[in-house]
Amino acid sequence: MTITRHDTKARMSRAVIHNGVAWLCGQVAGPEARHGDITEQTESMLARVDALLTEIGSDREHLLSATIYLRDSHDFAAMNAVWDAWVPTGHAPARTCVCASMPADELRVEITVTALVIGEYSY
Repeated sequence: MTITRHDTKARMSRAVIHNGVAWLCGQVAGPEARHGDITEQTESMLARVDALLTEIGSDREHLLSATIYLRDSHDFAAMNAVWDAWVPTGHAPARTCVCASMPADELRVEITVTALVIGEYSY
């Protein structure tokens, strides 16, 4: 029973992999988009998910689940527009979206995903 921790720090790992399944830590918009609107933040956040999935040998076609945290329910439609364009047709994961406070005032959205690892894990 091997557990692989990717990019582990004192508080958390960016991903944890076990039996071919990866749990990614929460992803938010990058520094360039942190003060942007919900569309910019969602695009940036999902680009970061893509990058982390690539690092661990997965991709968005192998998502199993996603939990999205929105600061404001009024952002739901705009976030969904970006999400719907990002998720490959026929590969939508099980998804939950809830409203929650964010760890920084400028953040509007955060996501955690679980995915199947399909390729070589890059260390």
